[in-house]
Amino acid sequence: MCPARILVADDHDVVRQGLRSLIQEQPQWKIIAEVKDGRGAVAKASELKPDIAILDISMPSLNGLDATKQILKLNTHTKILILSMHDSEQVIANVLGAGARGYILKADAGRDLVLGIQALLAGQTFFTQKAAQIVLDGFTGKRPTPTDGESSVLTAREREVLQLLAEGKINKEVAALLDLSTKTVATHRTNLMRKLSCHCVSELVRYAVRNHLVEA
Repeated sequence: MCPARILVADDHDVVRQGLRSLIQEQPQWKIIAEVKDGRGAVAKASELKPDIAILDISMPSLNGLDATKQILKLNTHTKILILSMHDSEQVIANVLGAGARGYILKADAGRDLVLGIQALLAGQTFFTQKAAQIVLDGFTGKRPTPTDGESSVLTAREREVLQLLAEGKINKEVAALLDLSTKTVATHRTNLMRKLSCHCVSELVRYAVRNHLVEA
């Protein structure tokens, strides 16, 4: 039986090392790639078609949620397991909406990572304990179902542009990364400010941090 093929994406070397140690203890699993940002994760997933992709929710260049959507468009076979420091209802709702099958808090990775991978390989879902309770409460009506709010009015491309601008890149750099003209990037920037009622880039940055598109 071939080992399960796993891709790991996190911009922190220490986190990747910890994940690698946990995964390598399982002889039936194999790490086929490690990357430091969301765009690299999409590229490697497209090339290697892993069984499992473990993605940090907050990565440079492309966040884990948008990377999830792009990976699943390229290969529906890959199961996505999201790692996060956040346990808010909105973040969990966004993870589900992106198509991820698992959600683990980084603080719980030592306890839950192996269980999560096993569940996804068996065709099941897996949520760290607190996240699972939030999902259950929402399903049973004990909590109101959160909505994306302003985020829902943004296109996928606008979210990419927003993240790169929030990371401090100028229009020309964004254009080069996304293979767009600087005029198109400027149009996206104008549309973002209008849709999000922002009047300057610093307000866009605050929005991106608040919605976990970038880390504070």
